[in-house]
Amino acid sequence: MNELYDGELAEVNVPGISERLGEALGAAFEAQVEKEVRGDPLPKHVAVIMDGNRRFAWAAKLPAKAGHKKGREQLEKVLDWVLELGIEWFTIYALSSENRLSRTDEELDLLYRLYIDGLSDIADDPRIHENKVKVQCVGQLSELPDNVREAIDTAREKTIGYDDFTFTVCLNYGGREEIVQAIRHLAERVSKGELEPGQIEQSTVAEQLYTAGMPDPDLIIRTSGEERISNFLLWQAAYSELYFTDVYWPMFTRREFLKAIRSYQRRQRRFGR
Repeated sequence: MNELYDGELAEVNVPGISERLGEALGAAFEAQVEKEVRGDPLPKHVAVIMDGNRRFAWAAKLPAKAGHKKGREQLEKVLDWVLELGIEWFTIYALSSENRLSRTDEELDLLYRLYIDGLSDIADDPRIHENKVKVQCVGQLSELPDNVREAIDTAREKTIGYDDFTFTVCLNYGGREEIVQAIRHLAERVSKGELEPGQIEQSTVAEQLYTAGMPDPDLIIRTSGEERISNFLLWQAAYSELYFTDVYWPMFTRREFLKAIRSYQRRQRRFGR
């Protein structure tokens, strides 16, 4: 003991104390936030822009594919959290139409394999069937490879009878293109005499969107620090609450998810009034 007093005491550490203390405080904070979240009305529809897979990998000095794989694993966790809270509609931005054109063939092949595996797993996941989750994909799906579209069709067919929850994957999706296609469909109906221009209202346009029949998102979450919606649900997001976090998608924690929900609950939604 005297030797420790002679100068070595300052160098003696008890491994893990600070880490354990941090975890305990974090768990207590998460429990408190969850209690608050469950005490107030929840959003009916949450949408997520899952950003930061590649930057997560680069920061960890890993190949980009490792980030994408970790991102897929994270999605399964977040879907669990959504079901636990009872949020009825959950939508993710998996692949934008711009990304499909800008990514290398090698990276796209990896992403397509992840989508196929992920949709196949979801279609057979007991949690999906126990919670009666309808799985659907929206976007310019006809431009995707045949094997991806087959996986989409399988997941849709296996869950088509469910209506307790709806999980929507936006694949090869672009908000501007979605609106352009809606305008084309309406123009065709007008040219055929099926519709008068004066009959076109907001609801008429909404019926032509990929998301027809879905409620607009109450809350849109974007990870990785970017503060924009990047052509995601442009029409539908008119009155959505936005939540931006610096956390990369693969590191998006349950605590951060609860914070996003709590932030939404504390806001006063005016819908233009």
